[in-house]
Amino acid sequence: MFSAPAFESKITPPQQIAQRASTLAQPVVFTNGVFDLLHRGHVTYLSQARAQGASLIVALNDDASTKRLGKGNDRPINTLEDRMAVIAALECVSLVTWFSEDTPLSLIQAITPQVLIKGGDWPIENIVGADWVEQHGGRVLSIPFEHERSTTRMLEKIRRH
Repeated sequence: MFSAPAFESKITPPQQIAQRASTLAQPVVFTNGVFDLLHRGHVTYLSQARAQGASLIVALNDDASTKRLGKGNDRPINTLEDRMAVIAALECVSLVTWFSEDTPLSLIQAITPQVLIKGGDWPIENIVGADWVEQHGGRVLSIPFEHERSTTRMLEKIRRH
């Protein structure tokens, strides 16, 4: 028989993330997003985020919070379970969790990462949890996009063909 893939052990319920995060190599980097249809922009961003510390935690919007983002009635395309498995399989990712709220603030406060990162479309002053991280001596970064990719644009292209 086959056993569960090793990367599945990276998937951690929100109520256990603070404890698991405390066992990671420091500094811990935190980011979040939907990561629906993984593309080059996503993997480049996640790799760059991981390079800012020794460990990377990625929090995914659950399916309901993704729908509230207004990305489209049919989003997410992939379920939370599938999205977490794909993100967890990436070598640069240390732990994956999820959140149901509109923002990951409660996770950020539970973990208190040393580095909080979002993509270049997020000005630092708009990054949820930035004040918390900075008050606790951490850094907040907005990483410029190296590859202009978008799940929404990918879906539009697929639907045209």
